[in-house]
Amino acid sequence: MNKTDKKKIDYTLYLVTDREIMSCATVEESVERAIAGGASIVQLREKSCGSREFYELARRVKKITSARGVPLIINDRLDICLAADADGVHLGQKDIPCSVARKILGADKLIGVSAALPEEAIQAELDGADYLGVGAVFTTSTKSDTRPVTPDIIRQIRASVSIPFVAIGGINSGNISRLYGLGINGAAVVSAVVAQNDIEAAAREMRAAAEKL
Repeated sequence: MNKTDKKKIDYTLYLVTDREIMSCATVEESVERAIAGGASIVQLREKSCGSREFYELARRVKKITSARGVPLIINDRLDICLAADADGVHLGQKDIPCSVARKILGADKLIGVSAALPEEAIQAELDGADYLGVGAVFTTSTKSDTRPVTPDIIRQIRASVSIPFVAIGGINSGNISRLYGLGINGAAVVSAVVAQNDIEAAAREMRAAAEKL
């Protein structure tokens, strides 16, 4: 992925996987259905499996995303990102610093950074982040160590950085409209898509709603 491609990334519907709550049998199936419904970027998040299993899963998911022209982001793990030749990595505030990750991954890989404060967003951009994950914008059941982000903080972050960012944290079809007009580039969703009985239909509904951000 080159720098030109990075500028063309569609962050509208940012899918985060979760095998604990998905309604289908495999992560691959959940990703395939979500992309069919309009997911434009996929983050593979695996907190409990071993490195070998994570790597093998990433390779299988990468085949699906590559065939559909959708970037694959690996949560936290630079080694898995490199080994599976994923398109990028997403880092939390407690993970390896973005500046270090950039030296390891080089200029071509995407790097996203979680931010809940304007100063974190500014630092991430200075360190070479391509995009931000801003949240938690609503209460979420898929992650326990979140920090609340208000509409005012979102506006401050938008005014502080030029890179795109997605909102994350408890976003669903019933509350996404509360984020309209804040300058957000996309919605990151977990349960609103992968936990639904019809993943493709849920993704299509969320995509339509996220396009109004």
